[in-house]
Amino acid sequence: MNIGLIAHDAKKKLMENFTIAYRHILAKHTLYATGTTGRLVEEATNLNIYKYLAGHLGGAQQLGAQIAHNQLDMVIFLRDPVTQKVHEPDVGALERLCDIHNIPIATNLATAELLVKALERGDLSWREVVR
Repeated sequence: MNIGLIAHDAKKKLMENFTIAYRHILAKHTLYATGTTGRLVEEATNLNIYKYLAGHLGGAQQLGAQIAHNQLDMVIFLRDPVTQKVHEPDVGALERLCDIHNIPIATNLATAELLVKALERGDLSWREVVR
């Protein structure tokens, strides 16, 4: 399955820790990420990540294009609802695209864990039929 990863600045360390904890599951899938998030995750986990531009330089739009073409099966966007900076990607546009294409999206650690565990159980295999 194809998984998109993106994190606001204040959540990048959390994304690193999350991917370290679930490395054994994520290693079985194809991972895409915005530039900085992808680099940090790749360095922390040694996973192969297809990296786009940094989120504020168009990486979020590149992930959005993948969503619009139904090429992602799941998105984990760890957002910071309290101290989001002006340059950080807006989760609203990606959420809208995910809703249109029935792509599961997690915006916090709790739902990210649920989605990854569902992925491990095979609960998201219906995405292969949709694609």
